[in-house]
Amino acid sequence: MSRIGKQPVVVPSKVKVEIKGAHVSVEGPKGKLEFTLPARTHAALQGGQILVTRDGEDDAAKALHGLSRSLLNNMVKGVSEGYIKKLEIHGVGFKAAVQGRNVNMTLGYSHPISYPLPEQVKVTVEENTKLTVEGPDKQAVGQVAAELRGFYPPEPYKGKGVRYVGEKIIRKEGKTVQ
Repeated sequence: MSRIGKQPVVVPSKVKVEIKGAHVSVEGPKGKLEFTLPARTHAALQGGQILVTRDGEDDAAKALHGLSRSLLNNMVKGVSEGYIKKLEIHGVGFKAAVQGRNVNMTLGYSHPISYPLPEQVKVTVEENTKLTVEGPDKQAVGQVAAELRGFYPPEPYKGKGVRYVGEKIIRKEGKTVQ
């Protein structure tokens, strides 16, 4: 068996799991997520735990077994605790603001950047330069954080740009006069 796949997913008391065939829906205080299990994998709810099983012993079935269990675990953790990614903006005049479902960023370009947020993802801005991306879906939170960072990745000479909190930027030495 897959080492990851054979571990049960513990469901907290505040989370409600519903399994109908290959369709799994998980609902909790942070939101609701749905997932369709890939072929050759099955899930069952037994005594406050989700058990994932598979058909077959080939490599593809083993990989899907572990993947399905990990995705279900991420869903349960997401609707109960949520996921958070933090970003910071460095640079003179660089700032961000949230207006409705859009994140507006001024990053030194000739135009401001407006990024529409997907459902269930929330962005908050503190001090115009510290962004917090949060939501129940791990993939969506990571994707939004990566796209916001992608508008102006940190450059190696002055370190300007959008970076994750704690990200180390390897600085380069500039040109020298001879």
